[in-house]
Parts: sequence; C-alpha cells; structure tokens
Amino acid sequence: MASTSTDTTGLRDITKMERIGAHSHIHGLGLDDNLEARETGQGMVGQLKARRAAGVMLKMIQDGNKNAGRAILMAGAPGTGKTAIAMGMAQSLGADVPFTMLAASEIFSLEMSKTEALTQAFRRSIGVRIKEESEIIEGEVVEIQIDRSTTGLGQKSGKLTLKTTEMETMYDLGAKMIDALNKEKVMAGDVITIDKASGRISKLGRSFTRARDYDAMGSDTKFVQCPDGELQKRKEVVHTVSLHEMDVINSRSQGFLALFSGDTGEIKTEVREQINQKVGEWREEGKAEIVPGVLFIDEVHVLDIECFSFLNRALEDPLAPVVIMASNRGISKIRGTNYKSPHGLPVDLLDRLLIISTTAYTEPEIKQILTIRCEEEDVQMTEDAKDILTRIGMETSLRYAIHLITASSFVAKKRKAAAVDVADIKRVYSLFLDEKRSVQMLKEYQGQYMYNEIDMADREPAIGNSMQMSV
Repeated sequence: MASTSTDTTGLRDITKMERIGAHSHIHGLGLDDNLEARETGQGMVGQLKARRAAGVMLKMIQDGNKNAGRAILMAGAPGTGKTAIAMGMAQSLGADVPFTMLAASEIFSLEMSKTEALTQAFRRSIGVRIKEESEIIEGEVVEIQIDRSTTGLGQKSGKLTLKTTEMETMYDLGAKMIDALNKEKVMAGDVITIDKASGRISKLGRSFTRARDYDAMGSDTKFVQCPDGELQKRKEVVHTVSLHEMDVINSRSQGFLALFSGDTGEIKTEVREQINQKVGEWREEGKAEIVPGVLFIDEVHVLDIECFSFLNRALEDPLAPVVIMASNRGISKIRGTNYKSPHGLPVDLLDRLLIISTTAYTEPEIKQILTIRCEEEDVQMTEDAKDILTRIGMETSLRYAIHLITASSFVAKKRKAAAVDVADIKRVYSLFLDEKRSVQMLKEYQGQYMYNEIDMADREPAIGNSMQMSV
C-alpha cells in the first residue's frame, strides 16, 4: 500500500509541472546591486547595455508614483532578446506589481473599438492597494465540544475554548461555525484565526506545546508559537486589484463574474470617472495607494495611426503605467498612412520614448543560451553537438537552433543514446528547413506551387529556349 501511495503522489507532482515556454528560463534581468549586468545571470545572457538600461527603468517603476506615463521602445533585429528583457523586468517586479503583456495584433481582433481595447490594457496595468482593518480572534484551541441531537435532526451546537499566553475564553458555536471547523479539520492544539465579519477560519499551524503529542508528523506540519496578548485583535488586510477589475465589477449587472467569463465588453466613460474619483478619495483618506505597473506592447509597429494618436494622449494621463514597446522594424511605413518613419512609429510618439537598442548575439553568447535551454528542457548534449548547434544558430537564427534541441533529443532517444550527439543534430537539420533554405527551395521549385508570382519576363527566355530545343 505504501508503494502505491508514493507512485500516486509522484504522478500528481508531474501533472503540476508547468510547460516549458520560449522564455521560461528567464527569472530576472541578471543585475547586481549596482545595476551592473552580469555576463550570465537569472537566465539572461549578453545584451549588457540593454539590460542595464532596463534595470534603471525597473528602479524608476519600483520608486512608485513619480514616473507615470514613461514609455520605452525596445528596438532591435528579430531574435535579439527584446521580449526576454521585458519578461526579465516582469519577473523582477514580483507578483504585486501589475504586468500586462499585449501583442499589437490583438487590438484588431477584439470585439470592441481599438481605443477601448488600449484603455482596458492601460487600466489592467495600474494596481490599487486597498487597506482594510478587520477584527479577528486569534488563539490556540484548548477544547472543542460539539453537541448533536440523539435523533440527528436537530441543530448542532457546541463550545470552543481558545487561549493566548495571557487569557482563555470560551465561545458558543452555531451550526455554520461547526461546519467551518470540520472543513478545516481543526483540533485541540491548533492555532487558528477567525474573521469576525465573515466567519472565515484560517489554520496557522500546530502549537509548539503540542509538538510531543504524536510520535510521527507529516512533512507539511507547521509549528507556531501560542499567540500573546488578547484574543480579539484588529488586523490590517491589504488587497491589490487593478483599475480594470474595479471598472468591470461596477459596470455590469453580473459584477465580478464578468472577470471569469472574459466578456467584459465596452465600459462607459462615466463608470471610469467614478472609479477614479473614488480611488482619489481613498488615497486622501490613506485607505489606498496606487501601484503603477507595466504595459508591454509587442510588435508595436502593427498599430495604426489612430492607435498612436491615442497613445500620445494616454501617456499624459496621471494614472498611466510605464509602457514598454518592442519593434523589429527599420524605416517603414506607418500603418494607415503613406509616410515612412523609423521603426514604423510616428515621430511625435518617438519623441516621447526612451529607446533601448538590442544587438545580435555573439557566438559564445549563443552557445551559452543554448546550454541554458538544454538545462531548461532537461536535454543532455555533448560539447561537439553544442558546437555544431551554435554554428547553425550563427548561420540561420537563434530561434531555429533552440527549436532543434527538443527534436534532436527525440532522435537520440530513438537510438537509445544517453546524450544528443552530432549525428542527431545533422539528422534534424536535414529534416527541418530554416528560413534561408526554405526560400532557396522555393526559388528552385516555385513553378510547381500554386499562385506563384514569377514575372513573365523571367519565364519568356525559358519558354523560348524550350521551343528551340523542341525544333
């Protein structure tokens, strides 16, 4: 029976594992206390200047309300780590600071206007830290007495005895409180808290005085000191919600259920104005504070001139988050116009941005990134295989080389090898084309594809030659 239980636990742990994503190996920006970028740190490799600049912006964000409406543009060629740096910033900010990630193409696929979609994204990126005081009862359970009817039909009642280091009190229990205690599996010796307003019971752990009650304890058993002072206390509870969540709760008949359905729809301006006014009042009273977050817009050049005009105005709002944009375009057309501009963004918007440029990775950096990805994907690879994969990454692209890691590991498993070798890399390289080889193949065989765009001028000499040969 013991072995069966262990296997089940192992299976349960495996199902909880997160899937490996393109940037799941990133855990921060890899900076030291002086904001100097380490060569390799927290999953980040290279791009030292860009990471230092992102670290400075990170400090500005963490400073609080002083930097509303700041905007950054991450500009660089594809595969130079723009999104990785943004993900590093998100990891460094922590869970309490809102971080909204948005692809610019999403704006055009939502069932709402473009400006409404951008407004919701902005307000998702601003948090409100609300402070509430609640009365709680905190103590160690001395005894629980539950009286049940002999017929089993009557109301349950009981008594709960709680103590601290200074006092001991007995409380009468109703049916709901008895059910709550049974649900939490509270027993004598547990240290619990009871919220007087909601009746919610939280178990903090076992008292140290009861540590010797049992010969064996589970690994998850937590021991805490018996509370001191009075049983009834006032405790400050802090909740962090985004402005968008407050908008949704106050704008629809189903309230917070709309947050789970995702069907928030367009929100009236009047509702947002009332929310802003209420949050302003709470700030003056000291009940709430603003937590400025980050809005990351990837492929920002996909937005059109109307969206750029909206961004110009939205960045001037005192409740605007820090906006980070990423673009891999050079001098290209601004969508919705016939004018060309650097990075495909209007010049007046570029003037508001701090631009961080990223450069191509060097060969040692590519090898280091591939090594980190092998560890992340749990793939054993020989040094010779890493060398040839690095060369492939230099000649094709880093993304293509990363995609070959998992494919080559399956080929290695097929031949029952402990580690990926050069032969496995060559095998998957021959099976999967990169962009350059795919284009070369299209040039050679495009006549066999439908709707190919070969100029007639290119085809006529070939037709003439074939006619001469037939004659």
